[in-house]
Amino acid sequence: MAAVLTHNITINKGATYRQVFVWSQGSPAVPVDVTTYTARMQVREDIDDVTPILDITTTPAATGDITLGTTDGLVTVFISDTTSTAITVDGGVYDLEMVAAGGDVTRLLEGAVVFTPEVTR
Repeated sequence: MAAVLTHNITINKGATYRQVFVWSQGSPAVPVDVTTYTARMQVREDIDDVTPILDITTTPAATGDITLGTTDGLVTVFISDTTSTAITVDGGVYDLEMVAAGGDVTRLLEGAVVFTPEVTR
């Protein structure tokens, strides 16, 4: 079992958020073939909150989406400027999970999220 990487992120309200991660394993690190995977990510103000602030998947939705590369292990998280503008909290927690075709789930990333306020509107 691979260790979960803690990676804190900052999302600027009113701006587009796009972050590319590379999923790799082993030593030396080799990119994981993600062609048969889907991905999901949720952000909650508190880990126990029922409703997420953001619910992002590889199925494009109103709040954002995740796109996957191929054998390069690329995982790209996208949140539109419109979506980030609508966020009303200052921070929270998230995790990003990869789901294999057979249903096995790997939590790839987790951490804190800071939402910085927008001045220009």
